[in-house]
Amino acid sequence: MDVFDILDRLVAFPSVAGKSNGDIAGWIEAHLGEHGAKVTLLPGPEGDRSNLFATIGPADVPGYILSGHMDVVPAGEPQWSSPAFALRREGDRLYGRGTTDMKGFLAAALAAVSTLAGLSLAKPVHLAFSYDEEIGCRGVPHLIARLPELCAKPLGVIVGEPSSLRAVRGHKGKAAARVIVKGRSGHSSRPDLGLNAIHAMAEVLSAAVNEAGRLTHGPLDPAFEPAYSSLQAGVVAGGQSVNIIPDTCTLDLEARAIQGVDPAGLLAPIKGQARALVAQGYIVEWTPVSAYPALSLPQDAPLAALLGELTGETPLAAVSYGTEAGLYQAAGLDAIICGPGDIARAHKPDEYILASELIACQRMIEALGARCAA
Repeated sequence: MDVFDILDRLVAFPSVAGKSNGDIAGWIEAHLGEHGAKVTLLPGPEGDRSNLFATIGPADVPGYILSGHMDVVPAGEPQWSSPAFALRREGDRLYGRGTTDMKGFLAAALAAVSTLAGLSLAKPVHLAFSYDEEIGCRGVPHLIARLPELCAKPLGVIVGEPSSLRAVRGHKGKAAARVIVKGRSGHSSRPDLGLNAIHAMAEVLSAAVNEAGRLTHGPLDPAFEPAYSSLQAGVVAGGQSVNIIPDTCTLDLEARAIQGVDPAGLLAPIKGQARALVAQGYIVEWTPVSAYPALSLPQDAPLAALLGELTGETPLAAVSYGTEAGLYQAAGLDAIICGPGDIARAHKPDEYILASELIACQRMIEALGARCAA
């Protein structure tokens, strides 16, 4: 199977984050097994989802990990021009959910396996495919914890998130949380007898807006766009009817932090404002939803030099979106981002990747294999 056939099969699996991924993981396992790779499925604590780890070459020698996630975001938008989970080709464009984020990278890696298997690799190339990245990098920590029993400590991790095949050395860290405010319901004609949860949440939301504005003034890091840490309220929900005092309101918010700033710490003022509502009689629940650390690979790191040679371009200092690379680095492994496609095409209707981008990525991975065989 060529890279296009493989992508066609991968896109056909509606592997939306938060759901079972046994079908796509099983297919990848079988494909890799046909080429003699050593494959291990690593079930997560959820019971219906697994990470996958595979090795081509000697596992007891330091090598390189190609890291990607098998899950995708939902595709319920009505603007899709064709079924989201059926690959459609128009010229150089290949449309479908996950083509860019990030089944294109998975397809390129899987297509390169036949070439890698034909080399006498002195250093191994590993594939580490995770689950539930799109809902907070929930699967990969379990995979990272198992690495010591699966392989020698790797020389580096290449995370294939879409970067236009330009290596990236850094990204922001992120923390997300959900706050639920519970008041007391009643008829809207007697607000004195109730506790309006939406009105109370307005104080929390105001604190979030004010904190977001404050962050624009710094600290600053010009490697990022924007150069400052950010905070936003993403979802607000509450109430049943205009004539009912709403007894519950929910707010989802996130913070993205530049290097050196704790993203969870950015949420602390909003958490404090929420907790203050308890004194007014409200019940407040604060639940961390997801978090991952920032990535910062030194400019002179050997992994950065390697990717510069493989791509022919100097690695970028940073991007503002996040990846699993920060978690690998936090575990003591050098990590870098480099994958096909443009992040601007992800998470929207008619997501696509270019055929030329897939081929270029496959060639890069095969070139990595040639280095490992030298």
